[in-house]
Amino acid sequence: MIAVITGDIINSQHADTEVWITKLKNLLEKWGSTPQTWEIYRGDEFQFKCNIDDVFWRFLAIKSLIKSQENLDVRIAIGIGDENFSSEKITESNGSAYVNSGRLLNDLKSDGHTVAIKTSNEPVNRDLNILLKWSSKDFDNWTMATAEIIHEMIMNQDITQEDLAKKFNISQSSISQRLKRANYELIVETNQYFRKKISEL
Repeated sequence: MIAVITGDIINSQHADTEVWITKLKNLLEKWGSTPQTWEIYRGDEFQFKCNIDDVFWRFLAIKSLIKSQENLDVRIAIGIGDENFSSEKITESNGSAYVNSGRLLNDLKSDGHTVAIKTSNEPVNRDLNILLKWSSKDFDNWTMATAEIIHEMIMNQDITQEDLAKKFNISQSSISQRLKRANYELIVETNQYFRKKISEL
C-alpha cells in the first residue's frame, strides 16, 4: 500500500505564484523526484506519493509551508491503497490510492473542508476523518508565524526551542507560547494515532 496526496492551493490567484510554487517545489524535492514521485499541474494543483507511515507528517509539512504564506491555504485529499501501474509521471500512474485521492479532492472542493482521507476501510475512514475535522479547526486558523514554527518542528524534529528562537530572532518563551497555542504536543500524539490506525489496514 502507498499514500497519495492530491491537493490544490486555496486563494492562489491572490498570491505571488513564484514565491509559493518555489517553496512547494523545494519541499517536495526533499522527498523524491519529479515527475515520478510528485508533480505540480494546472497551475495550482499537485500530486505526491509517499509511504503510508509518513503521510500525516507530510500533509502537515505541506499545510504549514503554505499557511506560512500570506492569505494562502491548501486543500489536501489523502488516498491510501494500491499502486497497480507506476508511470514515469505520477499523474499517469494508477491504482486505488490514486483513485481514492483524486475523487476525494473533488468532494472536498464541494463540502468546504480542507483535508480528508479515504481508504478501503470505512470504519478507519470514519475515525480518521472525524479526527481530521477536529484538528483542522486548529490547522486552518494557524497564523503565518505559528505555521512557520510548526513547519520547522516538522522538518527538523531535533531542533530545540533555543535554536528556533535564534532562527526567528524572538525569545525562547515566545517560541514556547506559540507551540502551546498550536497544541504541538497533541499534533505529535495525533501523528502516532494516525500511523497506528493506518497500520491496521
